[in-house]
Amino acid sequence: MAMAMKRKPDPDAGAAALATPTDLKPRDVEKVAAALNGLLADAYVLYLKTKNFHWHVSGPNFRDIHVMLDEQAADILGSTDELAERVRKLGARTLRSLAEALELTGLKENNEDFVPPHDMLIELMEDNKAVAAAMRKAHKVCDEAGDIASASLIENYVDQTEKRTWFLFEMSRAAGPHGH
Repeated sequence: MAMAMKRKPDPDAGAAALATPTDLKPRDVEKVAAALNGLLADAYVLYLKTKNFHWHVSGPNFRDIHVMLDEQAADILGSTDELAERVRKLGARTLRSLAEALELTGLKENNEDFVPPHDMLIELMEDNKAVAAAMRKAHKVCDEAGDIASASLIENYVDQTEKRTWFLFEMSRAAGPHGH
């Protein structure tokens, strides 16, 4: 009985099999895909950090923060499939691992044993601001490539990110005699 030999995958064959037809120039597809994959990486890191803080928040505002962070995490996770599928519609490849996401993201993980709730809110607010800035840069890449579909997708995510930033800011403010 002859043993079947394993074939080494041909990286060019895989790329060709994934190449969805598009009217965008190949160089523009590369640039847009890189920008979108960067946003996808940011989304996964921000999602996990938001869930981490959701799971570990404590204190007098526990319920409000816990619920808000859960809603925000769901919002962030909801963006990942559309971003990845947009990359595939262009015929490029998306992220394949969390390790690759960590290489591409501009965000930092938080592995502290305890983070005070106020610090959680501020850290997430700053991360969301950084994500919005990355989205604006990616939007410019899409505009330069003439990729209106990717640009439009990003516009919606900028609005969602700014809403999260706003909520995190308001929740982090110290209450005064008039509520704020």
